[in-house]
Amino acid sequence: MKENLLLLHGALGSDKQLRGLARDLSQFYQVHMFSFSGHGGRSLEPAAFSMRAFAGEVVGYIQEKKLPAAHVFGYSMGGYAALLAAAQAPGLIKSITTLGTKFDWSPEAAQAETKMLDAAKIQEKVPQFAEQLSQTHAPTEWTAVLDATRQMMLELGQDPPLTPALLTKLALPVQILVGELDKTAGVDGSSLYASYLPEATFEILMNTPHPLERVNPDELVERIRRFTASAA
Repeated sequence: MKENLLLLHGALGSDKQLRGLARDLSQFYQVHMFSFSGHGGRSLEPAAFSMRAFAGEVVGYIQEKKLPAAHVFGYSMGGYAALLAAAQAPGLIKSITTLGTKFDWSPEAAQAETKMLDAAKIQEKVPQFAEQLSQTHAPTEWTAVLDATRQMMLELGQDPPLTPALLTKLALPVQILVGELDKTAGVDGSSLYASYLPEATFEILMNTPHPLERVNPDELVERIRRFTASAA
């Protein structure tokens, strides 16, 4: 019987972002996906648009679907939510693999990240991305998702929930993956935070930037498979 693997998308994304990866992984796992609140057409409620709320949704999904000892893969924001979910509900998740997850949040880091979330500039300079966001989140206005994401990042900068003290208490296997060219997550920050986790492995994907579509899918599938097998 195949083990359960829950895939979690990144900021400004939806479960659609993970369909290719899900297809590749489905021969090995019973794959599950969902879009976080406010994403992929789900209603946007400010109170439900926070990292702690997203972590609660991960816990709620696993419990509702009655997934025994689920493995989790989280891309970018999804990886942060997965680790926070493991802290909220110890024993619910069997292993976590993160890719391109930014851990080292601070007011300065949040300001730097939110500068890129300017709707007017996106429409002017990368209109194809604006159209993609519009299609991803319809019927919700993509600009509303952008604003909510900006606010969430500012909150992360002021009060990041994944502190070193919390991470040292997470007793489950965690695989931290980061691209060599990832300017969002950063190799140094990812390595540092991986060192706080008692059962973590850390690997750099060479010649790989942050966007999921630029990651070698075969390499990613193999790393997930290898890690979950070691966590069995």
